[in-house]
Amino acid sequence: MSIAKIVILNWNGVAHLRRFLPSVIAAAPADVEVIVADNGSTDDSVEVLRSEFPSVTLLRMDRNYGFAGGYNRALQQIEADYYVLLNSDVETPVGWLEPLVETLDRNPDVAVVSPKLISSEERRMFEYAGASGGYLDVLGYPFCRGRILRTVEEDRGQYDDERDLFWVSGAAFCCRADVFHALGGFDDDFFAHMEEIDLCWRMQLAGYRVRVVPRSRVYHLGGGTLQTDSPSKVFYNHRNNLAMLYKCSSSGQRLLVAVARPVLDLLAALSYLAQGRADNFRAVFRAWRDFVTWHPALSRKRRAVQSARKAEARHIYRGSIVARYLLGGRTFGRLM
Repeated sequence: MSIAKIVILNWNGVAHLRRFLPSVIAAAPADVEVIVADNGSTDDSVEVLRSEFPSVTLLRMDRNYGFAGGYNRALQQIEADYYVLLNSDVETPVGWLEPLVETLDRNPDVAVVSPKLISSEERRMFEYAGASGGYLDVLGYPFCRGRILRTVEEDRGQYDDERDLFWVSGAAFCCRADVFHALGGFDDDFFAHMEEIDLCWRMQLAGYRVRVVPRSRVYHLGGGTLQTDSPSKVFYNHRNNLAMLYKCSSSGQRLLVAVARPVLDLLAALSYLAQGRADNFRAVFRAWRDFVTWHPALSRKRRAVQSARKAEARHIYRGSIVARYLLGGRTFGRLM
């Protein structure tokens, strides 16, 4: 029988723990351990976990290693068949986990599955961070069934079919432990943002599938660590997206990205400046600066990824999702 363990990474999230952790404990099957890996919190998280949630296993780290580094270090200490990575701002209803485990049990070539993500604040709407599973366009822009760029759709059951796709959200990420470790886990250098898409891409190149299971659903608050459009989030999203593309894309896609992305990112930076967001304008250029300085390390990573390639990544949208959006295509519809 497969052993699954729920692992929640926490950093200064005591309010989220008090609000959301009771639902995770209540919905966890009796044989599933709930673990909170604390990423060097400086608030009352550790004390609250010990006093208010004694049934939860606590792992402590000496400092904040970010999403990628924090999970990598925590999961090195946890033995299981399946890791169920869950954000601290996710509410789980009873019965949400079983369909995910069943899907992995039935499909040995599926490396990771995710539930449908619904907004915890507006429960008729998809949640921005993952909706009903994600895709990537040819220029590296991610989008979802239920969310294209900034437009989030109402959940009317239109994306309730279980299917393979390109990526699933790190907010609720149920993966095979052996595959996670074999591929080196998340890229530590990313710190936060895009690391789950990067890992999903590497899983596909290794010959595995990525799948969404919408009969499982969870409710996600979102924006719990970095607010949307904060300079830090803009920086990490741009830098890590470029790094991911450099590592994982085919030669043809990489050439296209090299031509188009500097122009598109410059336009994005100028749009921030026009909005009076000089901090975000600078964040885009900091992202490019770091990306350029990363080139020696990224070249080594690319060689490792490409030399281990066993399959092509599927479910890449061959057009530009930005162009489609600007032309009025703001819902997923029949896109893929």
